Amino acid sequence: MVKDPTIAVRPWCPFCGIDVGRPREPVQRKMDEFTMGTCQCGALYTCDPTGFNVGAAMVEAIVHACDDNWDLAWELVADEDYITGRLDNYDEQDHQVYETKNVDGRKVSGVLYFVRLSKDIAELSTRLDKHKKQTQANALSISSFDMPAMEPARDPKRTKKRANKKQVKDMVETGDIDSLVDLAFDDLKTLRFIQRLLYDPDESKRWNCAYVMGQVCRRLSTRKPGAVSDLLHRMYEACSDSAATHWGLLESIGSIIAARPDLYGAFTRHMLMFRGLPSSRVQVLWALGTIAEKRPDQVRSTPFYSLFPYANHEDSFTRGHATRLFGRINATEVRSEIEKLVNDDAQLIVYEEGKPLQTTVGKLAQEAIELMNKMREQKDD
Repeated sequence: MVKDPTIAVRPWCPFCGIDVGRPREPVQRKMDEFTMGTCQCGALYTCDPTGFNVGAAMVEAIVHACDDNWDLAWELVADEDYITGRLDNYDEQDHQVYETKNVDGRKVSGVLYFVRLSKDIAELSTRLDKHKKQTQANALSISSFDMPAMEPARDPKRTKKRANKKQVKDMVETGDIDSLVDLAFDDLKTLRFIQRLLYDPDESKRWNCAYVMGQVCRRLSTRKPGAVSDLLHRMYEACSDSAATHWGLLESIGSIIAARPDLYGAFTRHMLMFRGLPSSRVQVLWALGTIAEKRPDQVRSTPFYSLFPYANHEDSFTRGHATRLFGRINATEVRSEIEKLVNDDAQLIVYEEGKPLQTTVGKLAQEAIELMNKMREQKDD
């Protein structure tokens, strides 16, 4: 029988048969994201409009069904802990499923991928999610994150300024955040010009530029959160390019996330991909430690235990930055190792708010222990 390309039906759930709604953007943007939806029967589905990334869409669906608990998702067994289904020939434009892959000369190759957890796993995921939220609430009581005020709306009739390299460079060097924010609202190329300044052989200038980038994005995100999210995506992609240097990128990513962890905290997890590289290990530890100062719960929600061996690393900068991080996330699992570092007089430089701070591993260890004691006292109260 010849298939009729004009026959189209609304998408349905392969588990219960009920029509499903159009997939929507997730509330919080992430790497490699897909639009998502849920069915009344509890199934969750993701949409791959091209049909070329079904594997990634499958992973997103399973992880999201587990309330974004990656550790739980990787432990699940197909056909035992969850069942899957898919609809092919889905057209994202009109939210229809066709019999053929070509409609009026237009290719239709989208896929809706469905996942439904077993009852036991769904209940376990819900309990874990409640525990996670409770842990986050407790962590917030000891964090120092303040929501930025909404930036005033700019006059739409104003004559918009255009950014240029020299202008942006002068503003960054003088720390003129207000002017940079105004310029970024008029011309988003301002962010790219700031990023170019990261490729400076002067280490102190790179760290200062990273801090300025975070502060500009903190305020810009109150009106244009998507622009900052796109910047984070581009920075991570640049870090993954093995043929290019990524001076200052990880520091900038950490600064941006720390400035708005409520919006971009989901990007924290991807930092761990670069922990094993000698050229980026310290920057990763610094970035995680800076984020942890504002939202320790977001770092603890990652597989941070993979960083524990760095407490005994031969490199003093690695030991010091790891100790700084462990204190801020209350990593009592390695407290005994940190206590051994109290008398470590190896010197290092830690950048705080773009400024270099000369310190020692022992001093950072002492600060970490004091912070852990403070957190324990607050928990007991």
